[in-house]
Amino acid sequence: MGKLTGKTAIVTGASRGIGEAIAALFAAEGAKVVCAARTLNEGDHRVLEGSLARTVEAIRAKGGVATAVRADVSREEDCIALVEEARQTFGPIDILVNNAGLTYYLPTETFPTNRWVRSFAVNVHAPFILSKEVLKDMIPRRSGAIVNISSAGAIGPGRGPYQDQSVHGRVMYGATKAALERFTQGLAQEMAHYEGISVTAVAPSKVVATPGSLHHSRISGAPRPPSEPATLMARAVLLLASEPPAKINGRVTYSQQILKEYGWIEEASGHGVDSPGSGYSQI
Repeated sequence: MGKLTGKTAIVTGASRGIGEAIAALFAAEGAKVVCAARTLNEGDHRVLEGSLARTVEAIRAKGGVATAVRADVSREEDCIALVEEARQTFGPIDILVNNAGLTYYLPTETFPTNRWVRSFAVNVHAPFILSKEVLKDMIPRRSGAIVNISSAGAIGPGRGPYQDQSVHGRVMYGATKAALERFTQGLAQEMAHYEGISVTAVAPSKVVATPGSLHHSRISGAPRPPSEPATLMARAVLLLASEPPAKINGRVTYSQQILKEYGWIEEASGHGVDSPGSGYSQI
C-alpha cells in the first residue's frame, strides 16, 4: 500500500517540471491525482514543451489514476471550477499542492503593472482561493494537507551596502514567495485546532532545471547555480503530504533539508542545509 492510497490530490502546474514530478510520484503512491495547468495538449504553449495530456498519459501507463483539468489559476472562477471538477471526479479533496508559478525577470522600474498583478494572482491569490475551496472538504473531516511550493527567491538580499549590484529582475518573484510563506504559517495556525490538517511550504534546496527555469535563465542572463532533480522536490512534497500534522504543520522548509531530517536521503546540501534559508523557515 502506498503512502497516499485512497487519497484525492490536486496538483497545480502539473504540465511540466516540479508539478509533473509531484503528480507522477503521488499517483505511484496510490493517490487519485487531478493535474491542473493551462497547457492541456503538447504544443499549446508557445515556448515550453510539456502538457497535462503527457503527464496524465505517463501516469496511466504505469497503472496510476489521474485526470487533467485545464485551469488558469489567475482567475478565481477557474480555481473554484477546478476544485469542483476534482470533487465530482474523485470525491472530497485530501491534498492540495499549490505548485503553479509565474514570473517575469524584469527590473522593477520597467515592470509592466499588469504582469506584476497577474504574477501575484498566480503565486499568491490562487493558493488562497484554492485553499479556501478545499478546506470545505478538509475541515468537516478534520483531515487534509496543503503544501505550497516556495522558492529560495523568498530570501531577501538584506540591507545595504550591496556588493552585488547586478539586476536579474527577481524582486517580484521573491516578494510573492515571501508572501506565500507568511500565508502558509498563518493558515497553519488557523488550522491547528482541527488537529488533522497540515499547511506547509517547501522550496528546492538548489535550483531545479525545469523547462521554465531554463527559459527564464536564458532570457534574463542570470548565472545558472547548482541544480537538483525535480524528484527531490516531489519526495519532499510527498513527505509533507503524508506525515502526521502534529509533526509538520507550519513548516517552511527546503527539499534536501526535510528529506535528510526524516532520513529519506543520507546526504544534503543547498538552502536549508549550508545556509539558513528564509526567515519563515527559521520559525
